[in-house]
Amino acid sequence: MKNKEPGMSLIVKTITRFTVGLVLVYGIFITLQGHVSPGGGFAGGIIITLAFIQLMLAFGQDEVLRKLNQEKGLLLAGIGAILFLVIASRIFLKPQQHSFVAEKHFQLLSAGFLSLSEIAIALMVAAGLFVIFLTLVLLIEEEEKEKK
Repeated sequence: MKNKEPGMSLIVKTITRFTVGLVLVYGIFITLQGHVSPGGGFAGGIIITLAFIQLMLAFGQDEVLRKLNQEKGLLLAGIGAILFLVIASRIFLKPQQHSFVAEKHFQLLSAGFLSLSEIAIALMVAAGLFVIFLTLVLLIEEEEKEKK
């Protein structure tokens, strides 16, 4: 019996509902702990992207494109890039106002603007990689239509 709903089977969709939240939380954790431990915005952004790819594989392309399409992804990547440039230029232009020596060691908010820059990098990486993934999927889909 063939499943007429888009995406994968009911089992895969159910497991995805449970795990995608955990993957997102882990990506956010890695992003926020980047100044204290290995990780940071780039690694956290990749993990967050994997959560969206998992959703797309389990539920189908149309379900995910209603929530996050290429235009929204490019907008988020641009916002992340601009936010990072603003934070980095502020730190570069007035370094005396931003102490890089933490008063509270190994705590989440011990790095000040570094945490904000990690969030901006994660936003830029997650949105940018997801847009690349969407573009490749849509390109392959278009080529398959041309062959038929």
